[in-house]
Amino acid sequence: MTILDKFNLKDRIALVTGGIGLLGAEFCKTLAEAGASVAVADLNGDAAVKVADGLVKDGYRAKGIAVDITKPDSVNAMVASVLSTFGRLDVLVNSAALDPKFDPDAAAKGIAPGAFEDYPLEQWNAALNVNLTGMFLVTQACVKQMVAQGKKGSIINICSTYGLNGPDQRIYIKDGKRVAYKPVYYTTTKAGVMGFTKYLAAYYAGTEIRVNALTPGGVFNDHEEYFVTNYSAKTILGRMAKKDEMNGALLFLASDASSYMTGNNVIVDGGWTAW
Repeated sequence: MTILDKFNLKDRIALVTGGIGLLGAEFCKTLAEAGASVAVADLNGDAAVKVADGLVKDGYRAKGIAVDITKPDSVNAMVASVLSTFGRLDVLVNSAALDPKFDPDAAAKGIAPGAFEDYPLEQWNAALNVNLTGMFLVTQACVKQMVAQGKKGSIINICSTYGLNGPDQRIYIKDGKRVAYKPVYYTTTKAGVMGFTKYLAAYYAGTEIRVNALTPGGVFNDHEEYFVTNYSAKTILGRMAKKDEMNGALLFLASDASSYMTGNNVIVDGGWTAW
C-alpha cells in the first residue's frame, strides 16, 4: 500500500453534520473527492439536499438529510436514512455548532454585544444544547452502527482554538471602540468538545474506533477589515485561513493515514496557539 492509498476512502461511508456550513461543505466535498459516499446533514434540509445534489452532479455519491441534532428522534432518523441508502457508516464528522450570536438587546443595555455580565441564559443554554448535547446524541447514535460493523470507524469532532485558549477580546475593537466580545459559551463548549473527544477515545480502547479532534483557526468569511487585521497580527503566518485549508487535516483524520492516532487533536491555526 502506498501513502496515497492510505488516504483513499473508496467504499467508505461518511456523515457530516453541519454539512452546509463554511467548513462543513468543504468537508463533504473533500470526503467525496477521496472516494467516500457522503451524507450531508443539516438543520436546513433543503440546503443539505442542494449540497448533496451538487456532489452527485460532479459524479460523486451523496445524500442530503435534514436533522435537528438536539432531538433524539431526528438524530435516529438521520442515521436510519444513512443506513437505508448506503448500508453502513465509517466516518462521522461532528461539524454542526452554533456560531456566536450576540445579545440583540446589548445596545439598549449599554454594553458591547456578547459581554459576559449580561449574557442571556437562553443563549447559553441553546449553545450547550447544540454544541455539546447535540454532538453527544449524534455520536451515540452513529457509534452503535460502528460497533455493530466490527468496532471500526473514525469520529472527528470539530473544535476551535478558542477551546484551547481564552479569546483575546482585543481583536473585537474597531477604531478604538469595542464592537463585540466572543461570547462565553464558545470557549466553554469547544473546551467540552476536547474532553468529549478524549473520553470517547479512551472508552473505545482495544477497538478500531478512533476519535480525534480537528481544531481550525480563524477562517476568512467576509469579515470586516479591522477584524482581519487584528486577527492576522496574532498568527505566525500573518493571515486568516482560507476555507479549504482544513481539508487536508480532515482527510488525514478520516482515513487510514491516521490509523495510529486517537484521542488527539490536529491544530490548523497558522501558528495562533504557538506564541
